[in-house]
Amino acid sequence: MIIMGSNMAEAHPVGFQWVMEAKARGARVIHIDPRFTRTSALADQHVTLRAGTDIAFLGGVINHILSNDLHFEEYVQAYTNAPFLLSERYQDTEDLDGLFSGYDPHTASYDSSSWTYEGVEAEERPGRRHKEQAAPDQHGSGGPVIGGAVGDIAADPTLQHPRCVFQVLKRHFARYTPEMVERICGVPRDRFLDVCRAWTENSGRERTAALVYSVGWTQHSVGAQYIRTASIIQLLLGNIGRPGGGIYALRGHASIQGSTDIPTLFNLLPGYLPMPDITQENLADYLDGVRRPDQKGFWGNADAYMISLLKEYWGEAATADNDYCFDYLPRINGDHGTYRTAMDMVDGKIFGYFLLGQNPAVGSAHGRLQRLGMANLDWLVVRDLTMIESATFWKDAPEVETGEIVTERCRTEVFFFPAASHVEKAGTFTQTQRMLQWRDKAVEPSGDQRSELWFFHHLGRRVKDRLAGSTDDRDRPVLDLAWDYRTEGDEPSAADVLRHINGIDLRTGRTVGGYPDLRADGSTACGCWIYSGVYADETNQSRRRKSRFEQGPYDAEWGWTWPLNRRVLYNRASADPQGRPWSERKALVWWDEDRGEWTGHDTPDFEKDKPPHYRPPEGASGPQALSGEDAFIMMSDGKAWLFAPTGLADGPLPTHYEPHESPVRNLLYGQQANPTRKVYGRRDNPSNPAPPEAHGEVFPFVFTASRLTEHHTAGGMSRQLPYLSELQPELVVEVSPELAAERGLRHLDWAHVITSRTAVEARVFVTDRMAPLRVEDRTVHQIWMPYHWGSVGLTTGDVVNDLIGVVAEPNVLIQESKVLTCDIRPGRRPRGPALLEYVQDYRRRAGITPQTGTRIATTGDDHRPTHTEPHRGEDSP
Repeated sequence: MIIMGSNMAEAHPVGFQWVMEAKARGARVIHIDPRFTRTSALADQHVTLRAGTDIAFLGGVINHILSNDLHFEEYVQAYTNAPFLLSERYQDTEDLDGLFSGYDPHTASYDSSSWTYEGVEAEERPGRRHKEQAAPDQHGSGGPVIGGAVGDIAADPTLQHPRCVFQVLKRHFARYTPEMVERICGVPRDRFLDVCRAWTENSGRERTAALVYSVGWTQHSVGAQYIRTASIIQLLLGNIGRPGGGIYALRGHASIQGSTDIPTLFNLLPGYLPMPDITQENLADYLDGVRRPDQKGFWGNADAYMISLLKEYWGEAATADNDYCFDYLPRINGDHGTYRTAMDMVDGKIFGYFLLGQNPAVGSAHGRLQRLGMANLDWLVVRDLTMIESATFWKDAPEVETGEIVTERCRTEVFFFPAASHVEKAGTFTQTQRMLQWRDKAVEPSGDQRSELWFFHHLGRRVKDRLAGSTDDRDRPVLDLAWDYRTEGDEPSAADVLRHINGIDLRTGRTVGGYPDLRADGSTACGCWIYSGVYADETNQSRRRKSRFEQGPYDAEWGWTWPLNRRVLYNRASADPQGRPWSERKALVWWDEDRGEWTGHDTPDFEKDKPPHYRPPEGASGPQALSGEDAFIMMSDGKAWLFAPTGLADGPLPTHYEPHESPVRNLLYGQQANPTRKVYGRRDNPSNPAPPEAHGEVFPFVFTASRLTEHHTAGGMSRQLPYLSELQPELVVEVSPELAAERGLRHLDWAHVITSRTAVEARVFVTDRMAPLRVEDRTVHQIWMPYHWGSVGLTTGDVVNDLIGVVAEPNVLIQESKVLTCDIRPGRRPRGPALLEYVQDYRRRAGITPQTGTRIATTGDDHRPTHTEPHRGEDSP
């Protein structure tokens, strides 16, 4: 098992017990991380690398596989797009010094039309709007639309054609040699090759390897491409869709997976259906953007998923005559993500805000920006277990001390609603492996604490009552809502809500058995198509608790996993093209010729009665167009993508770019950092300089942050508990003995860390866990801090996330918060207005202006545009 981008033992200790069980049975565990952690201590091997260089490391693994013919050839030929030929128009980073064809420096986005397959028509697709709306994020349960995929795509089964994906992949990663990995990542050549050997030797017909990651990968300006690189490795080695393989996205909360499945995101509807945008005038336009008649896969049934959702929202009011109330849905017209929203608060564009389940005053990047934004609202509703910093910022934020927020003049009226905890309410969690697990209410909430269901059910009921009798068209979407959930006293029934999420056949009034039962004629209603089946047969499947000692190894009757209780996605790939397991040792599902169906240890992720030899008839589309060998049933061509011919904002192949703030130059290309990242260039969001900009020496060290087991995320729960506060009583900064000597830092004394945003203070922890790295001809020092402290609780401290600016990855608009540059000095930081002067002096010495870091394209001439915003925020530079 490879653990990378995660400190699993510390951040996901319950899941890590199974890693330890696997290790006890002989599995080898390798941890690759900038810091030696509790995970490293329990792994067989720890590899230290420079933060933000994971693609260079993983690219080196790909090069090792391809250079030594270590790929699982039969798997790659059958189940990936490796044989497909690319358009002659396509140009790679190797041709364009770090850019792909189609780049527009004025919008910092790609037109991806040249990335398509040979012979497939692709209209020009300027990418600016897709980047602003994080459109790639909308492909979460399947691949993006690509036309012409139902026919015979030009291919070379021998994988020798110079324009086939396999050869393009080899050329793209050829320069990611062990020597280059050492130069970029600081990982010695021999140690890197040892990881390559372990990974490849534990892959193939008889063996599989798993890869585990977490926010150590996602919170980067190239985060989606980190995971893409890992996917390429696992596909080349045949580790996807097979037992013991795969890529595990660990979740830091019990239901973070659920909050993306039934989303809290601006650009998604439940089940990863995209939110409509302003270019889509009607339901037909919308559906044409989700699925096309000339593509394969189950997104071809998007009309059934979407119309069933609209029927669940608006019930009898949703009819074919009014497009099933499609016009009631809001349309997005750009970036409405959390950081854009905070900036819009500062700029006076947003007047009210609901805050649930998060604490941006502490837990979000650029905490000062978050607090100043909230201080510019008319009203703020906070629902939480305790009075968190985001509820009390108006009287105890750091900006009160500096004079930037004056309590008596703060305009924001805060309404605090005490929330019930997870043991005080019933419902489901959806965890890392997509499993829905029901929990019953253990105790009654105390005082006036209420569940989310209670709050929103009664809020919706009161708003509907207030609008009753209105003839204003804008009120119809609220008045027509099907707000008819069963209640138990005044508490809405969580089981009834789950039943509606599952889906109901409106002709019979009974729950549907799964998403294949959903219809596009308005006869079914379903709150989330991928969850359809969780209440099949009018039974709460998520409440099942059959012991693992009473059932098979895939525990099919413990909870319920989407889709349709499949524990391993794309498990058709666990059998060869003829439907036989690649090996008996790794058998998962297979074709039973006698019974004429797929069977096995897991629920087959394939049409049960579609034989391996099936070939679609002329003119077929959607699921019918999938052949018996098309294992990747959600993809529009039925194949796993080593190369992404569409759908990604920052390129069809992963490429090593330096972080937005980096102390070193990109050794591979003239393009320094992700050429499509979002920089939000404005005075209240400064960036530290990075090559080729001057004065990077002012912030010479690499900073990274993560969490502790004893404290939970922003600390709103854990800092209220005496025993946890005792275990981790104070904020610390970890530094190596070498850096401590260089900067005069003493163990357990005070020091402060500085960026162009602010300075925070902490106790010094001198430790070998933070080893200096040799990168090219210089030593790179890395420092680490946990991010759990704030101004409220039994233990308090500076807000570490205040150090971080807002730079976003272009596919999903997540912030780059796992790597930046900084300085560190002994002693406590200045207080009050003196802190602002201190940080301003650093900015002055580094030559920082609103344009710093906003010249995104660094190849070509010196006249590339900057990407700054009109100034509406604070007056200070």
